[in-house]
Amino acid sequence: MASGETEMEVEATSVRQIFRHLQERFPNIKSHMVDDIAVAIDGTVFQDAWLEKVTENSEVYLLPRIGGG
Repeated sequence: MASGETEMEVEATSVRQIFRHLQERFPNIKSHMVDDIAVAIDGTVFQDAWLEKVTENSEVYLLPRIGGG
């Protein structure tokens, strides 16, 4: 999906901008971006992070969506 890359730097101010960049770089990732991914920003996990802000020093991790009930 991401050609084995595990880290990259992206200029963005929101998670939505990060996702756009990833979709441009890795077109096959698009189908996984909405339903299959949770996002951790500076240690806080978000299930629906589209509008969350990031700064130039933020660490953002894409994780498998957390399920359960």
